[in-house]
Amino acid sequence: MTVKFHLLSRAIGLLLFTASLPLQAEAPAVETDQRLHADGKSWKYNKAVIADQTRPRVLLIGDSILGGYMNGVIDAMKGKAYVDAWMHPHAQSENLNKILAENLKEHGPYDVVHFNMGLHGWQPGRIKEGTFKPLTLAFIEVIHTQLPKAKIIWASSTPVTVKGKPGEADPVINPVIIEQNRMAAEVMREAHVPIDDLYALLAPKLDLARGDQFHWKPEAYQMLAKSVTDSLLQNLPATASK
Repeated sequence: MTVKFHLLSRAIGLLLFTASLPLQAEAPAVETDQRLHADGKSWKYNKAVIADQTRPRVLLIGDSILGGYMNGVIDAMKGKAYVDAWMHPHAQSENLNKILAENLKEHGPYDVVHFNMGLHGWQPGRIKEGTFKPLTLAFIEVIHTQLPKAKIIWASSTPVTVKGKPGEADPVINPVIIEQNRMAAEVMREAHVPIDDLYALLAPKLDLARGDQFHWKPEAYQMLAKSVTDSLLQNLPATASK
């Protein structure tokens, strides 16, 4: 009896100790394709410091291209809205939609969500055949569920150029980007989500590509920041939704 009591006491003590430990942080996102790096930054959730609870809140979602235009948008929206930015390397998946729901629940509410994803999903097998459109629609539905008052804007993926040859579209990857943009645009039209066509914006400006296939020179990011800012201002409420 004494031994049983001793073992039970140790078990209870271990449970109490474990419960007192801080929660483990979510494992950092990883991109295995070295070409699709975070471009000098890290995959992260960048949060604004809120001082005025009546000011609208915006969430930008995207990959390393978002990292290029994020600060330009934040600066342009000063005094108009607080801008958070979630830069991640995920393609369409059920896991992404799960993470999205968790992030919106933890960091929201938001009045406008401007999102893009595509440059991490062109490789064969990353997105199971036939699931691109359903998973993209499910992504939108997650936002609607978590933020029923929020406006949603989709941004098309930017062009992919030949490595070392800015000005020339990649003959293998870029057609996949075009097709995925086409499918996503169909989903947006059906879901009545406005489109910020970043692909069309940079397609005539391939000379502004940096030369590593995916990223851009500062002039191009300035153009992207302006387009994103304009689309946000068109959908921004006068006051924050609570």
